[in-house]
Amino acid sequence: MIETSFDRGTARLTLNNPGRKNAITQEMASSMRAFCARVHADDAIGAVIVDAEGGYFCSGADTRDLAASSSDPASPEAVERTSAVYDAFVGVGSLPVPTISLVAGGAVGAGLNLALATDLMLVTPDAILDSGFLARGIHPGGGHLALLGRAVGHRQAVALGVLGVPLSGTEAVRRGLAWAAVEHGDLLDTATRLVEKAAADPALARRVKNSAALELGPPAVPWSAAVEIERGVQMWSLGRKGHDGWARKPSEHGVRGGGS
Repeated sequence: MIETSFDRGTARLTLNNPGRKNAITQEMASSMRAFCARVHADDAIGAVIVDAEGGYFCSGADTRDLAASSSDPASPEAVERTSAVYDAFVGVGSLPVPTISLVAGGAVGAGLNLALATDLMLVTPDAILDSGFLARGIHPGGGHLALLGRAVGHRQAVALGVLGVPLSGTEAVRRGLAWAAVEHGDLLDTATRLVEKAAADPALARRVKNSAALELGPPAVPWSAAVEIERGVQMWSLGRKGHDGWARKPSEHGVRGGGS
């Protein structure tokens, strides 16, 4: 119920449980963790795309698991079930390469957490992004409010997570929650173009992603600290490029400007 592919520097994770709107089952959560472990271990991977089959991104954790946990939520079994789903999208959010989620149809609850765990979100204009927890009569979980706050700030996080206001894909872009709204058939091509440079140079992409995590946080660091974080890694990239590398035209390595 999880499909994966690895091609020319890009790893793709596809949820494939369309009969339940790609709700995350325990089996799927386990497969997602295994996928993340492979990305960490494979230095040839420079980018990750997360999408789903069936025209709907993810309706959250499987309600059958939620129902089972509700009978005794403090039991070790219930904690283990819930933690497995948390660990799946936390794993995606901790990947060492840039990540993009492709949200068609909708993302609700833990499904929205998964989308928010990626670095960038592409949506269809009519997609519905919905916290969903309040509608089900339960408290948000998996760091949902922190993910929302990191993406759109305190006030908008309250609107989505505390008041349960849903957003369309178009509105999500306007409010800064998603990068762009494109038609369903264009999602994958758009994402592939966005990750092209990272996929072509995984070693550099991993170092830039690590610097971004250190500098942007949360918590973010001051500019003076960011200068020092970037200093050594830029020196590494200069040494890798070498003196003769500058003789090539910018079009040969996808660079249009200078550096520093």
